[in-house]
Amino acid sequence: MNVKRALAALILASTLVAAGAAPLKIAVIMPSATTDMAFSQSMWQALLAVQKSAGGESAIQLKYTDNMWNVPDAAAAIRDYASQGFDIVIAHGSQFGSSVQEIAPDFPKVTFAWGTDVDTYGLPNVYAYTAAAEQGGYVNGVLAAKLTKSKKVGVTGPIEVGDAKTYIDGFAQGLAAVDKSIAVSKTWTGSFSDVALMTAAAKTHIANGADMLTGSSQSVVGSIGAAKEKAGVLWFGTQADQAALAPALVVASQVYDWTGMLSDILAKRKAGTLGGIAYTLTLGNGGLKVAYNPAYKLAADVKKAGDDAIKAITKGTIKVQP
Repeated sequence: MNVKRALAALILASTLVAAGAAPLKIAVIMPSATTDMAFSQSMWQALLAVQKSAGGESAIQLKYTDNMWNVPDAAAAIRDYASQGFDIVIAHGSQFGSSVQEIAPDFPKVTFAWGTDVDTYGLPNVYAYTAAAEQGGYVNGVLAAKLTKSKKVGVTGPIEVGDAKTYIDGFAQGLAAVDKSIAVSKTWTGSFSDVALMTAAAKTHIANGADMLTGSSQSVVGSIGAAKEKAGVLWFGTQADQAALAPALVVASQVYDWTGMLSDILAKRKAGTLGGIAYTLTLGNGGLKVAYNPAYKLAADVKKAGDDAIKAITKGTIKVQP
């Protein structure tokens, strides 16, 4: 899934209008809000971009159900959309996998997609997707290692699974590649949605001397809020560009770009392949990007270290372990 392939897929999807076909109906179920500046927003923005490229609402109709923290409620929404005749139903959350596995066989003509994981359950109408989050995590770790003065870094995560874990693993590898003496403290709150727990975890790291913070999940707004209260503390984001949340202290963000994957799924479905394929976003295929915050004045040598890491990962000379 590279840029040329994604563009070709978008062109193919746009023929839906030219051929006078009925609009493709896509529904997505997300664990948090479409404006969470993280996981859910990354998917919704990608769907809107694909819709626009295909010709707008006359080509693709989009529906969403967000804030589906409760898995049984999410399962009901997945089944409901399939029952309504939606062509593609996206369960955007690793906690929704078992629901997709159960529901997809009941709707063999509906394409289901879910992530982050690579398990299609052997079902011909299920796509799976994930992000090699460790790659952007490594780049952020390199940047943080170059910027830390206290040599103490705090990490706030939700649950030690999926791309939340691989991102943080990659971040730690990036730190160590620059300076093995940097101390990394990790806190797993056990929740993707509890902002108060994430805030408390970040404050504890800051109290213990951390001047660099990072973390994953929709609740990192709590961590960023804690960082705002302490001068000199910087933040490194993932999943979406989080610079707008704190322009003065967000250095860079790993951004998930699902547009190429979505376009490829649309093209494959049009050609008769309803599922059975797993996708992984990487820096090399353009699914992952590192967005430097233009409002933060990053020293040229530090940015070069980040750029060099991106190039090396893309070329394969640096292999980040998930």
